[in-house]
Amino acid sequence: MVFLFHTLYFLVALLTLTASAPLATRDVYIPHITAPDTNTTWKCGEIGKVTWDDSRRPENVTNPEGIVVLRKEGLEDTEHPLASGFSTVDSQSVSFKIPGVPTRNDYQIVLFGDSGNFSPVFTIKCDDSA
Repeated sequence: MVFLFHTLYFLVALLTLTASAPLATRDVYIPHITAPDTNTTWKCGEIGKVTWDDSRRPENVTNPEGIVVLRKEGLEDTEHPLASGFSTVDSQSVSFKIPGVPTRNDYQIVLFGDSGNFSPVFTIKCDDSA
């Protein structure tokens, strides 16, 4: 019984110390995607480019490593990123080969880093006859 009391006392003391420790300042960076936009049409197999505006970038970005994925019908294809391992801080664009996907006019780009940011919907055209 004494062991249980001491264990509980230790856990409460530890939680009290942990809860009172100050959190480091974190600045979440959500860059505005400037391309693609609603007037964009990409063609499968060509080179696509995503660009973003970093004029409101905070000083302390917590995660500058970017990932770009394709989104359709509200679902992100995180298993097949279009681009990854680039810096959202050192550049304002990334290019990649546009994958063979069904032709649709409701695709979006998601730019992950600190947070996911969606582009407007745009079109990807492919040869769907195959």
